[in-house]
Formats: sequence, C-alpha cells, structure tokens
Amino acid sequence: MVVACVRCLIAGRVQGVGFRASTREKAMELGVRGWVRNLPDGRVEALLQGEVGAVGALKEWLWQGPPLAQVTDVQSEMVEIPEIQMFEVR
Repeated sequence: MVVACVRCLIAGRVQGVGFRASTREKAMELGVRGWVRNLPDGRVEALLQGEVGAVGALKEWLWQGPPLAQVTDVQSEMVEIPEIQMFEVR
C-alpha cells in the first residue's frame, strides 16, 4: 500500500456549515486518517493521510463539501509527517 500525506487549505463558505464534521465522516468512510480544523481567516485546514487513492478521493470531495458549503478553492501540498492513527476534528 502506497501512503500519501497531504495538507489542504479549503476556502469559500466552509465555516458554520458542518464542513469539519462532514470531512471527518467522509474520511472515516474512505479509511483516511488525519485531522481538520477551522482557521482564523475563515478557511478550513485538513491533513489527510492514507492510501493514495483514498486520499485522492477525499481531496476531490473537498471541492464539494457538505450541502451548505460553497467551496471556491482547495490548495494542497504533500507533507512528511509520522503515521497518524485516526481522523479528528480539532
């Protein structure tokens, strides 16, 4: 299994719409580990770690988000961190 670790910054209407909880739910469904949190500037930051295909699927989902979200941008970069055991909302 090839593991990827990606840090994503999601912009748009992404706070106050259930984005973090929905991201955690989708991550658990896909078997992706990591975390998601709100940033003071109104964006959401997520760290995704798992099988390359699952991380890719979650990255694609971030462009949609939950029904009330209006995503305008998703920036992502590969990062190197120790293995994470679960997915959490921070």
